[in-house]
Amino acid sequence: MKFVILIHSNPQPWAHPTSEHTREYQALPQEQKDELGATWDRVVGEAEANGEVVFACPLGDPAAARVYVHDGQPVPTNGPYSGNGEHLAGFFVIDVTSRERAEHLAAAFFCPGDTVELRPVMTPGE
Repeated sequence: MKFVILIHSNPQPWAHPTSEHTREYQALPQEQKDELGATWDRVVGEAEANGEVVFACPLGDPAAARVYVHDGQPVPTNGPYSGNGEHLAGFFVIDVTSRERAEHLAAAFFCPGDTVELRPVMTPGE
């Protein structure tokens, strides 16, 4: 079963990992930051070792985003929003045995200041 984990964020300045550049994350005590980082490293490392990570990609600054309209002209925008001013910051495509496993992985991607979205990947004929 393939899923995509979408990470929405609005770090200032735009940089990766995005969580390290959000006000919410920066306000955390160092112990909590260390705990979040260790969880991330463990879960993502395990998923990579298991072959569950198909592809991952951090995305560039949304200021460089362009939307193409019907007449084919690029229109500068502030980028796609998830509803609260956040931008799509990156994504992971995963291939797992169950939705529960996908939800477990997605939960490890959460950091204060980010929004994590889990969506199934459609295959032809669905």
